[in-house]
Amino acid sequence: MEVDYLIVGSGLAGICFAETCLLRHKKIIVLNDTSQNSTIIAGGLYNPIILKRFTKIWEAEAQLAISIPFYKKLEVKLHTTFLYEIPLLRKLNNIEEQNNWFAASDKTTLSNYLSSELETLNSKSVISNYKFGKVNHTGFLDTKKLKETYTHYLLSNSMYNEETFAYSKISIEENFIQYKNIRAKQIVFAEGFGLHNNPYFNNLPLDGTKGELLIIKSENLKLKEIINSSIWILPLGNNLYKVGATYNWQDKTNQKTEEAKFELVTNLKELLNCNFEIIEHLAGVRPTVKDRRPLLGKHYKHNNLFILNGMGTRGVLFAPYLSDKLFQYIENGIPLDNEISIERIYKKLFG
Repeated sequence: MEVDYLIVGSGLAGICFAETCLLRHKKIIVLNDTSQNSTIIAGGLYNPIILKRFTKIWEAEAQLAISIPFYKKLEVKLHTTFLYEIPLLRKLNNIEEQNNWFAASDKTTLSNYLSSELETLNSKSVISNYKFGKVNHTGFLDTKKLKETYTHYLLSNSMYNEETFAYSKISIEENFIQYKNIRAKQIVFAEGFGLHNNPYFNNLPLDGTKGELLIIKSENLKLKEIINSSIWILPLGNNLYKVGATYNWQDKTNQKTEEAKFELVTNLKELLNCNFEIIEHLAGVRPTVKDRRPLLGKHYKHNNLFILNGMGTRGVLFAPYLSDKLFQYIENGIPLDNEISIERIYKKLFG
């Protein structure tokens, strides 16, 4: 089998790069195992504002301009819906926080994203003595549904294999990569936290942050917006809500813990005055980097080995945007920004 791209990993990064290639009429094959599940259990939230500091995320406008239309086109292609554009309401706990919100929403760089008028929540089940700040251009992506439908699409078109990738089977030639019966011009590794098993890129500082979430059911909560407080609550429909998330920088397993469950339930009880039932408990490791920047680029030694990783908690907006950046870099030689290129790491490692 001869392809333009062999893509290792079918999480959000691998999916978006695969579709980016197909949109440019490239021939691909995607290989994936089930060792990593961060895409399946991800919260899927997207929000262009860092609410702790009232600052925009890096390249917010560009990410929104590329990523949201990308997902909408993919919904049409797959005949399904997995992108939901709904407001995010930030709980304001005191007068000082309200004043800080007004000051931030008055800034020209933030006025498009932060509403200057505070909101009153329709649901009476959320405890709050003050109003809420509304963030625009927010929503969530049903990452599990996206992965399932896109994997089915790839399978039905003979572009997907479920297998544990064997790095020892790679033969790197000057103009192509040979992997078992696959000959590819390029190979792109989009393995998430699985990067640690990759002998070609495991010298990169992918740290990994474990996160745990709950799916709850509550007939009285009746939320239509995403609520952001000490935790976030995301309405899924049918009285179901996703609740998250915890952060653990030591535990690198996908195992659910009672400690994280207790933390989420405690925060829920402080936020809600209604009953709820825990339906599901989820855990996974986010592919985070210590400098909070993604990892994109070409291997320092091999010209046909590339990486797309390190999207952390902002994968929904990052994945289509960075997939386009990497594709343009590989195909057209357009340089990667210093903030995302692994050259910033290689300079420290090799001088």
